Amino acid sequence: MTVEPPPWNTFVAGDNLDVLPALPPGSVDLVYIDPPYNTGNDFAYADDIRGVDGASRHQAWVAMMRPRLVAAREVLADTGAIFVSIDDNEAAYLRLLMDEVYGEQNLLAQVVVNLNPKGRQLGKGFATNHEYLLVYARDARRCVLDASTSDTVDERDFPLAGPDGRRFRHLPLRNTNKKFNPATARTLHFPVWGDPVGGAVRTAPFEGAVEVLPVFGDGTPAVWRWSRPRIDERPDDLVCRTIKGVRGERVDVFQKDWLHRDTPGGRRKKLRTIWMAEEVGSTDTAVAELKEVLGHVFESPKPTGLILRILQTMPANARVLDFFAGSGTTGHAVALANAADGGTRTCLSVNSTEPTRVGSNAQLAGYATVADITRARLRAVAERVGGGFEELPPLSSSPAPDPRRPTSA
Repeated sequence: MTVEPPPWNTFVAGDNLDVLPALPPGSVDLVYIDPPYNTGNDFAYADDIRGVDGASRHQAWVAMMRPRLVAAREVLADTGAIFVSIDDNEAAYLRLLMDEVYGEQNLLAQVVVNLNPKGRQLGKGFATNHEYLLVYARDARRCVLDASTSDTVDERDFPLAGPDGRRFRHLPLRNTNKKFNPATARTLHFPVWGDPVGGAVRTAPFEGAVEVLPVFGDGTPAVWRWSRPRIDERPDDLVCRTIKGVRGERVDVFQKDWLHRDTPGGRRKKLRTIWMAEEVGSTDTAVAELKEVLGHVFESPKPTGLILRILQTMPANARVLDFFAGSGTTGHAVALANAADGGTRTCLSVNSTEPTRVGSNAQLAGYATVADITRARLRAVAERVGGGFEELPPLSSSPAPDPRRPTSA
């Protein structure tokens, strides 16, 4: 009996409110969704709020989203996270709803995403060129999300090189934050000895060394970032230098901060909360990506670069779920990420069988439903990138297989 790995991409056509309860609890590590933005057109997922008298569009949208977000929380692992794209139309309502369902304490970030650098020129008012990405943990204390990336690390920030060619920069060993001082971090205020000519640093006196105490630029006492034991463990990563400060020359100690491109995963840099189009792509690049695979059949897909950045925050074997799959960008990005780094991510995409708009490019191209677009893209991705594709029958209330469980053949 041979055990085959699960396909990178699995697809289910149907209403996500039917599919989500059928998934095993805790079976997903990462959820990304790009739900309908409630911008004036009726959204397909109306559920039982169609007959609610006097319900505003905002109330109707929240009523549509709440049970889906609750169901998504049930299938999310305790260590997992959910990312939700939204625009100004429902951003405030979504933030309150996410606080209600996931807990305000589990908010990780509200990211601004610059998806339209030129700005929308139609209509009155400002040329909006951003959307939002709300990020919540299932449990912030246990979440494994790493809010960093290697993409924004610039080698030019590391201008120095060691004998072996490894690049580094100098960072002050003293803590530059005045909140940390001899009164608040007493054990980190101590003298070290350094040779400003040879550069050596030790915690005990040696020939040619001078005593160095941590001080701020204005001469007031500071503290080191490293403890005595850590300095003793890594003396070669420190250097003593004479520098010119505002009060004249003084001797100080610096850390050699290595680029470390040769380590697994490479050096990473903390993600900021504004993501620019040149970093993650734009609506224009997303349209071009989809056009290359299927043609111009979807008006506002998300760029794979956006999803790739999200995927970088989670382990390379993450089980991914997108239950508003749209054109299939999430599954496409999962395949690209696995092909690039050898990961074993899997993605379950769910999309409704909502009919495509009469006279639209999608309908004219032969796609009768939005699900047809998702299916076609994921199949094309499997052919081009690899990883396989499987379509599951519409899920019932009985639990579905775990998206990561291998199948026997």
